[in-house]
Amino acid sequence: MKRVAIAGSTGSIGKQTLEVISASNIGDYEVVAISANASVAEIVAQARTLKPKLVVVSDESARINVARELLTTDLKIEVSGDSAQMCDIADVVVNGVVGFAGLSVTIATLKAGRRLALANKESLIAAGPVVAPLRKIAGAEIVPVDSEHCAIHQCLRSSDDSSRDVAKLLLTASGGPFRGRSKKSLEHVTIEDALQHPTWSMGPKITVDSSTLMNKGLEVIEAHELFGLDYASIDVVVHPQSIVHSMVEFYDGATIAQLSLPDMRLPIAYALEYPQRSTVSFGAIDWTRLSRLDFEQPDRDTFRCLALAYAAGRVGGTAPAWLSAANEVAVEAFLAGAVQWSQIATIIEATMQHHDGLMPEQVEDILEADKVARHWARDLVRKESAK
Repeated sequence: MKRVAIAGSTGSIGKQTLEVISASNIGDYEVVAISANASVAEIVAQARTLKPKLVVVSDESARINVARELLTTDLKIEVSGDSAQMCDIADVVVNGVVGFAGLSVTIATLKAGRRLALANKESLIAAGPVVAPLRKIAGAEIVPVDSEHCAIHQCLRSSDDSSRDVAKLLLTASGGPFRGRSKKSLEHVTIEDALQHPTWSMGPKITVDSSTLMNKGLEVIEAHELFGLDYASIDVVVHPQSIVHSMVEFYDGATIAQLSLPDMRLPIAYALEYPQRSTVSFGAIDWTRLSRLDFEQPDRDTFRCLALAYAAGRVGGTAPAWLSAANEVAVEAFLAGAVQWSQIATIIEATMQHHDGLMPEQVEDILEADKVARHWARDLVRKESAK
C-alpha cells in the first residue's frame, strides 16, 4: 500500500487526485495527510471520509475551526499548521497548492527523501537554484504532474541518455481563450472572457495564466529546471486541440509525443504509479473520431508574457522568482477587477526592470526576492489602476 499526502486537497488537483485513488484497486493507496489553506467545510468533509492521520491547515483561524469540528468525531486526526509533517508519514506527496505558497511543500518533501508529484510549478520556478541540490538526496525525486512536463517525462523514457540524444523539447499550448485575437481586440476583455478556457478545466489563476501565455512561459522555465536543457532547446508550439501534450525531438530526427484527451487524472496517476503505469484508463482517445491535429507558432507580440518568461529564465538567479511573484500580483489584481487583462504583462515587465540581480544561496533569499518583487508589483498595480 502506497501512503499518499495531498497538499491542496480541496483544490482542482487535490480533488482529481482523490478521484484517481478512488478509481484504483482498494488497498493500492492510503491517504495519510491532506492540507488546505482555509477551506474549513471542505477539508473537514474530506477528513471525515478519508480518515487521514494528519490534516494541515495554513490559516490559523481556519485551523482552530477545523480542529473543533474534528473533535466532535471519534476520529483520531492530528490537526497542524506545519506542512512538513505530511512528508514524514507519506511515500508520495502530491503538491497541488497554487502559487508560491507551494514552495514549503516542495522543499520539505525533497528534504525528507520522498517522491514529489509536482503540480505546483511556481515553487520550482522561483526556487530552482535552491531546489536543485535537494534532488540529490537519497529517495528524493520529482515526477511532474503538469500535463506538458509529464508528457516530456514519458517521452524521455525512450532514450537511454537524454543528455546525448535530445535536440529539443517542444511544449504544446492550447493558445487559451484568446488564440488568434489581435492586441487591439484584447484591450477590454472581461474576467469571464479570460476564464473560458477552450479545453481544460482549471482554477482561476492558472486559467488566466493560460490566457496570457504566462502559464506556458512558466512551464518553459520549469522544463529547464526539470530536464536541464538550455532555453535555446526549449520551444513552444500552439496546438488548439490539446491532444499532443508535448514532444521531444531527438538528434536522429525522430520526434516522440504523448497523446491523450485532456484529463489531468492521467498525469496524476502516472506520478503516483511511476515507474509502473496505472491500470485505470484516463483520457484514452477514440481514434475513429479524432480528425485533425493543428500546430502553429505563438503570437509573441500579442502575448508578451511568453517572451518575459524566456527573458527571466535566461537571466536566472532570482529573476524567475520575481517574474512569478509579479505575475501572481498582477493576476490577483485582474481577478479583483483592479486592472485590465492587457495591463498584466505591463505590470510584470515594469516590475522586472527593478530586479536586483541577486543569486540565491538559500531559501531565505527566495523568500526575500518574492517579497521585494511583490512590493514593486503592488505599487505598479496601484499606478495602473489609477489610469
